[in-house]
Amino acid sequence: MRRRAAMMADLFMLAALCVLISVAGALIRAWRGPGRADRMMSAQLIGSGGVGIAVLIAAARSEPAILDVALVLALLAAFAALAFVKTVTPEGAGDPEADEAENP
Repeated sequence: MRRRAAMMADLFMLAALCVLISVAGALIRAWRGPGRADRMMSAQLIGSGGVGIAVLIAAARSEPAILDVALVLALLAAFAALAFVKTVTPEGAGDPEADEAENP
C-alpha cells in the first residue's frame, strides 16, 4: 500500500511538471504579445497553471496547507481579469456602481 502511495505522489509531481512546462509557454506569450488581450489571456493561464501546480503538489506531499495557496492564486487571477476589463473598456464600462448612478 505504501508503494502505491509513493507511485501516486510521483505521478502527481510529473503532472505538476507538465503543467509547469505549459506555464513556461504562457510566460513566453506574455512577454512577446502581440496584443494586450493576448498578454492577459496568458496571465490567466499562468494563474490557472499556478493553481493546478499547487493542487498537485498538495496532493503529492499530503499537505493541505498548500491548498490555501491555490485558493489565493485563484482569487488573484480573478481580480487580475477584472482589473484588465476595467482598464481596457472606455470610461470603465461595466462598473456596477457607475451603472447604478446612471439609472437610479
